[in-house]
This record gives sequence, C-alpha cells and structure tokens, in this order.
Amino acid sequence: MDRSDELHARHIRDTLAAGGAVRSVVAASWHRSQELHKLDPTAPRPPVWRLTDEEITLARQPLEPLIACAISAMDRLHAAVGGVGCCVLLADRNGVPLERRGAAGDDATFSQWGLWIGTQWSEGSQGTNGIGTAIAEQRPVTIHRDQHFFSRNALLSCTSSPIHDADGQLAAVIDVSSCRADLTEGFLTLIAQSVIDAARRIECDLFRRAFPGSRIVLAPSPEGRADALVAVDGHDLIVGATRAARQLLELSAADINGRTPIGDLIAREREADDLAAGERAVVQRALARAHGNVSHAAEFLGISRATLHRKLNKLGLHEQRMVHA
Repeated sequence: MDRSDELHARHIRDTLAAGGAVRSVVAASWHRSQELHKLDPTAPRPPVWRLTDEEITLARQPLEPLIACAISAMDRLHAAVGGVGCCVLLADRNGVPLERRGAAGDDATFSQWGLWIGTQWSEGSQGTNGIGTAIAEQRPVTIHRDQHFFSRNALLSCTSSPIHDADGQLAAVIDVSSCRADLTEGFLTLIAQSVIDAARRIECDLFRRAFPGSRIVLAPSPEGRADALVAVDGHDLIVGATRAARQLLELSAADINGRTPIGDLIAREREADDLAAGERAVVQRALARAHGNVSHAAEFLGISRATLHRKLNKLGLHEQRMVHA
C-alpha cells in the first residue's frame, strides 16, 4: 500500500468517525461501502470482469424501450462532452452499463478503467462511484476523484442521474465519466446539469411512449419542471404520472387509477396554493411586526423558533433580512 492509499483510507476513517455520514452524500456512501459492503478502500484493482455477450443481450431486453428513448439524448450529450475526454454510459438499475458513447481514441483507456458495457458499477462492487451512488441515493450525484471509495478509482470524475420508468420506479442511470485531471469545478457543474437534463428528457420520452393514446398534461410547478407529466384518458381521468409529478403533486396510488378527474387534482392544488399563500401572509406580517427578529416573530405566532424556521423553508421565505436571536 503506497502513501496516497494510506492517506485516502485514513481520510475516510476520520470522516466517518467524526459523524460525516449524516451530513454528506459522499460520506454516507463511504459508510455503506465500509460497513454494509465490507470493502477496503486500499484494495488493489482486480482484473476487469464483464458480462458475456449473451448476458448483456439478456440484460438489455427489458430495457429496450428505454434504450430506444435514450439514444438521441446520449448522442447529444456525447457531442457536448466527448471531445474533452468524457464517455457517456447508460447503466441498468443493477449498475451495469448496457449502452455507451465514447471517442475511439479514448476507448482503450476507458476499457482499462472498466467504463465499458457489461462492467459492474454498483456500490457493492465498486464502492462510492457515480453510477452506484446515484442508484443507492435515488438522486443525481457527482463523485469527483478522491471522493470515490476505492483509492484505485481516485483518478475518475463521474456524474450520474437516475432515470425512472412510467411508474416512477428506478429503471436506469445515465452517467458521464472522465479520467482527466484538469476538469474544473465549473465544468463539472455544467456536465452535471447536462446529465440531469438528459435523464429528464429520457423519462419524458419513455412516459409518452407508455401512454400513446392518452393526453399528456404538464403539472403546475414553481420551477416549471418539464418532466412533471400526468397522463389522462379521453374522460380526463388520471391514468399515469411521472415520478416528478407524483412527488410534486403528492399523488398516491389511488390518484393514478383511472378514476380521479384531472380537474379534481387541479382544484386540490389551487386550494393548497391558497392555503400556502394565506400562511405566507401571516408569517410575513409576524416578521414585519418583529422587525425581522425570528424569535420574536415566533412568539407573536405562538409557535417555537424551530417550527417557524421549518415554515420559512416550506414557504420559501428565506431569512436574508432577518435577525437571528
């Protein structure tokens, strides 16, 4: 074990000992890698193991509709990042890439690193990494260089985003990975947004494909999210919703059963908006009366300071001009 491996392992141990696992996505993944999967961050790189051609064919079969929807998004993503030493991977929910885009001149390097079709990239096999951690966390992640659990992967930068099927279940992960040492934080941020946008486009295309005879309605959202889609039948009854719409509108299984009118949903959302607007006005008046002092405003409202802080976050009232006491 060389000096850098030892320092990397010590940094992981020290971070976890200090309780970092409850504050950081990366540290939480380190904890799973060490405690759940019993991995050693200094373990040497084993020979690259890949699925056989027959196994890859079998693994692709249930994902063929998703892969068909992902082709154009992967092509656009690779056109944007492939020229700077990045490859694009589409992995299944087990963390195995089944579709790939990369420059021919970089193929030998990426193959050596295992960034190839049929290689296992779950957290259980590779520790903290873009694909595996996005699966475990069910959200977009960027794992940059020594944020990887294994020191042997510390030259990689991986940005991944989960893709959900028409039922809102995890189906795949799209990833952009690079071995370049000169990727700046700003460029990584641009890659991350591009990966998230690609995942959302794939989800929307997959959703529309799943409901070809339905009318697709864009759910209202403060962010104007294009992936918050609801499918309704000819009677305007809800028959489907994307994961984003389910979360945004707090849709239950009972709401997506072909018996709930879309009008009822819109009315419910308007009522919720009206309630939120009323509550926001009450809180803003209390803050004005307290001259921005959060503690005094909480007293006026008859609630605790902690409860008021939660309301401020929920209502989007940031404390930029507030006095903390």
